[in-house]
Amino acid sequence: MSVRIFVPQDAAALALGADRVAKALSRDIEARGIDATIVRNGSRGLHWLEPMVEVETPDGRIAYGPVKASDVASLLDAGLATGSSHPLCLGKTEELPFLKNQTRLTFARCGIVDPLSLEDYKAHDGLKGLAKAVAMAPADVVTQVTESGLRGRGGAGFPTGIKWKTVLDTAGDRKYIVCNADEGDSGTFADRMIMEGDPFVVIEGMTIAGLATLATKGFVYIRSEYPHAIATMTEAVEIARRAGILGASVLGSGRAFDIEIRTGAGAYVCGEETALLNSLEGKRGIVRAKPPLPAHKGLFNCPTVINNVISLASVPIIMDKGSAYYKDFGMGRSRGTIPIQIAGNVKHGGLYEAAFGLTLGQIVDEIGGGTATGRPVKAVQVGGPLGAYFPRALFDTPFDYEAFAARDGLIGHAGITVFDDTADMLKQARFAMEFCAIESCGKCTPCRIGSTRGVETADKIAQGIEPEKNLALLADLCNTMKFGSLCALGGFTPYPVTSAMNHFPDDFRPAPLVEAAE
Repeated sequence: MSVRIFVPQDAAALALGADRVAKALSRDIEARGIDATIVRNGSRGLHWLEPMVEVETPDGRIAYGPVKASDVASLLDAGLATGSSHPLCLGKTEELPFLKNQTRLTFARCGIVDPLSLEDYKAHDGLKGLAKAVAMAPADVVTQVTESGLRGRGGAGFPTGIKWKTVLDTAGDRKYIVCNADEGDSGTFADRMIMEGDPFVVIEGMTIAGLATLATKGFVYIRSEYPHAIATMTEAVEIARRAGILGASVLGSGRAFDIEIRTGAGAYVCGEETALLNSLEGKRGIVRAKPPLPAHKGLFNCPTVINNVISLASVPIIMDKGSAYYKDFGMGRSRGTIPIQIAGNVKHGGLYEAAFGLTLGQIVDEIGGGTATGRPVKAVQVGGPLGAYFPRALFDTPFDYEAFAARDGLIGHAGITVFDDTADMLKQARFAMEFCAIESCGKCTPCRIGSTRGVETADKIAQGIEPEKNLALLADLCNTMKFGSLCALGGFTPYPVTSAMNHFPDDFRPAPLVEAAE
């Protein structure tokens, strides 16, 4: 029987040379006459060990990493095909502490299956949720998702079931499901990983959403910077259509649902749901005023569900295992699991799926291993470029929507970026304003003008020009943007700025003048 050797085709692994490793393996396996098949899987999310090669053995998978193409010959010499010992051997994959301590529900298959093998997907509980949804009334599907406590994983944390119920209850000749895969936050990669490593779970989740709301068409809006995700999702949709999972009769039910892949043009603001809808309609990606809500009048003025990739990918296990099973994980109003993306100046960067409730300190110090430089952690930004900077004094904050909000922070898409003690927080505050100024769609004045004035004011503070006056002006600008902007881009930009000002005031004071030596 042919041995299966897994080499990730995830974009992170590719950036670190996974294709070169796969080519070297293929060449050397053939030259040595080894009976082995190379499977290009998704990443397990241990990015500091990529490319991480795994071999299937009777005792489970054995991992090696990080592997370079130049390591392949010595690995094969040592008996890679049988999982033998080697300096790069990490042991059983499932026993690696970073993986072993996770609660993988949404990412249960990621890194395990061949992403484009429907047989692999079914063998690992794929389509069970859809099969149950097909046999249920739409309202009952909505009830199950509502009772699970699932909230939007894109950042807002809005209850998914309520959004679905609104669309189900709204009359319309046609309804749509839109999957927001415009993952534009720096330091976030969960959407990309699931689309590249387990695309069928996104398709299954979208199809369940369609059945639940009587929508017959879905769109996946993927940012253009994700060419591998676009290619994988496009092929997966074709496979699903040929298998009768999509089309005129989902799993032979007589109920129709189909999916189309669309590519965004690189605008950060198109991650905002109404700007995304404008872009899908072929218009300029600018924010729409609400009301009406997209659930009432969304894509092409029809009732529309807009959910993030991870929100939709979480639905199949809820339908398969039940709402009580999913709700059993988490804390407070934050139920289920969240894929935490650990990035920045950190020793163990990657994706860590766990139930809500871990403290920020546990994530950074224990799971992330502290900084890559070995210097003290100064600040952690949670929630992407619009998230607040938390100092070590707030590391006891549990990963929970309400707990973060109580401390003027936000979980967002659950991206965590770590900074050591060399970070200049005034520069980070300026960056937030500059980012907003560049990415603003320009529709509302607080965002368009406020961010530009914010950059100018931060520069004056850095130059020591009337620091107290300009600090007060920067705080006032943040207040105006927070409460006056049409969407979250302008509304959330104040989070990193005000948190930097409040928690790191020394960085906003003029540097003391050093007298010239006599």
